[in-house]
Amino acid sequence: MSFTRRSALKLTAAGAAAPMILKASDALASSGTVKVFAWQDYVQPNIIEAFEAETGIQLELTTYGSNDEAESTVRANGGKGFDVVFPSITNSGGYVDDSGDSFFAPIPAAVNTENVIPSFVRDSAGLGGVFKGEQILLPFDWGTEGVTYNAAAMPIEGQVSYGDLWADAAKGKAAFRQKSVIMGTGLYLDAIGAVPSNRMLDVYKSEDDARRVWGEVTKWILERKDNFGAFWNNATEATAAFKEAGSIIGQTWDTTGLLLNRENSDYLYRAPKEGIVTWLDSFGILKGAENPEQAVAFMNFMLKPETGGMFANNTGYNSAVAGAADFASPEFKAQFNEVYTPDVLGNMWWWQADTPFFAPVRNEFVEIITNA
Repeated sequence: MSFTRRSALKLTAAGAAAPMILKASDALASSGTVKVFAWQDYVQPNIIEAFEAETGIQLELTTYGSNDEAESTVRANGGKGFDVVFPSITNSGGYVDDSGDSFFAPIPAAVNTENVIPSFVRDSAGLGGVFKGEQILLPFDWGTEGVTYNAAAMPIEGQVSYGDLWADAAKGKAAFRQKSVIMGTGLYLDAIGAVPSNRMLDVYKSEDDARRVWGEVTKWILERKDNFGAFWNNATEATAAFKEAGSIIGQTWDTTGLLLNRENSDYLYRAPKEGIVTWLDSFGILKGAENPEQAVAFMNFMLKPETGGMFANNTGYNSAVAGAADFASPEFKAQFNEVYTPDVLGNMWWWQADTPFFAPVRNEFVEIITNA
């Protein structure tokens, strides 16, 4: 999922190319080196320059383009060769060695964990951030999937709901990605008591539960298929659904809605009251790190609000650091504060780690919706 998201956003280095080495100047090597293994767009030259200038530590960066690539590289190296790694938090299970131990060390007390949005640290425990009772990964950045709508064409009173996709006003004009709409609509149906699902967590519980929940949600959606306007699977298609296909409401990525809003203020991106669907990436220190002190210094630098703002400007992703938006561009800050109120940040719906049956069963119901 993470690779698809990055390539769709057309950021600085999309694709799953072979790892690329970027070595900074050797002039500051006297204070040691930190070896970082990160997504291709996360640690850009302006961050490297600022880190080295502040700490005197040389940063050696290796990049990857997918979670599978990162996991296989760390495993092949026996958990050595890097100090800090940035996995999607739901992929933490892929970093467990043959003895059943994680390649990641517990987060040292010297790391400024308190700089992370508290509710994110809390929620990260159940997503893979905690292993055998100890925090091994800290939230680093995140993005969402909520509701984008044209307020002039379809005014909505009160807080938006995933159920608004199925309102009479949206007939023939609703846009969505099929594998996501069955999650969002499922959250709505659970909230109103129509299809109990423990906030859609039952679809991860067992294959029987997944089939029960998705079967009922799909049936409910098909009874309202007159609302189908456009399907999307990437950022270009999502934007075209509104600009070219006539959609006035849709379940979309945050980037789609926020970019549309920058062009036309009638478009609003909002968090549904049932909980905005959210992905979360993280970072941590490997047990086999050769430079643990430098790794702590690097994590603390990345956990500064000023660095979080720089990261947001570089990538368009949201930093998990509290107050980071205040150091991003005025446009980013304004949109962030408008959408992500304290109430919203305390009510995220996190993508969970896939169970073996999750994707195959979901794909069956996606095909039914697609072919309806």
